Amino acid sequence: MMQSISFAAVILVAITSTLLIIITDWRIRIGLLALQYFGVFFIISLSWPMSMAMAKLVAGWMAGAVLGMALISNPTIAVIKPRILPNLAFPSSSALRNIRIRPENIFYLFASVLVGMFALSFAPTIGTWIPGIQDEQIWSGLLLLGMGILQLGFRADPLSCILGLLTLLSGFEILYAAIEQSTLVAGFLAAINLGLALAGAYLILSPQMPEDE
Repeated sequence: MMQSISFAAVILVAITSTLLIIITDWRIRIGLLALQYFGVFFIISLSWPMSMAMAKLVAGWMAGAVLGMALISNPTIAVIKPRILPNLAFPSSSALRNIRIRPENIFYLFASVLVGMFALSFAPTIGTWIPGIQDEQIWSGLLLLGMGILQLGFRADPLSCILGLLTLLSGFEILYAAIEQSTLVAGFLAAINLGLALAGAYLILSPQMPEDE
C-alpha cells in the first residue's frame, strides 16, 4: 500500500514540476507548488517520522501563501506574454482550429522528458552511494533537482526563479532525508524555504515600492 502511494507521489511531483515550467498563470503555478509539496511530503515520510515530514509540508504551503499574497498585491510582475505560432492553422472543418500552440512549450516538454530519462538512468548509481534509499526517493529527488535547474535556466522573472529554487531544494531534501533524520536539520530546511519565499515576495513587490528622494 505504501509503495503504491509513494509511486503515485512520484507521478504527482513529475507532473507538477513539468507544468510549473510550462504554465505562465501565477495562480495555477502557486496551486501546482502546493500539490508538489504534497507529493514531496509523502516521499519524505518514507524516511522521516510523520511529524517531521509534516513540517516540510506546512513550510512549503506557507511559502506558497507568502508568494501568493505578494502576487495578489502586484500580479503584473508574473505576467508572461506567450508567443503563439501565427502561421499554425488547422482546417476550418477541424475541431482543433481554435488551438494555438506556444513553441517554447514544445521545447520545455522535450527538456523535461530528458531530465526524466536522466533520473531513471542515474538512479542505480545513486542507490549504490546511499544505502537504504528507495527507488521512489531517487527518482523524485533527481527529477526535482533537474526540473528546478531547468526553471532557473529558462525563466528570468522573480516568481520563476523562486519556484525553481524551491523545487531544487525539495529535490535535495528528498535525497538528504534518506541520509539524515535530524529534527534540527528539518527545521533549518523549513526556515530556508520560508526565507526563499520572503525573498521572492520582496522581489515581486519591489517595483511598487516608492523610491527614496
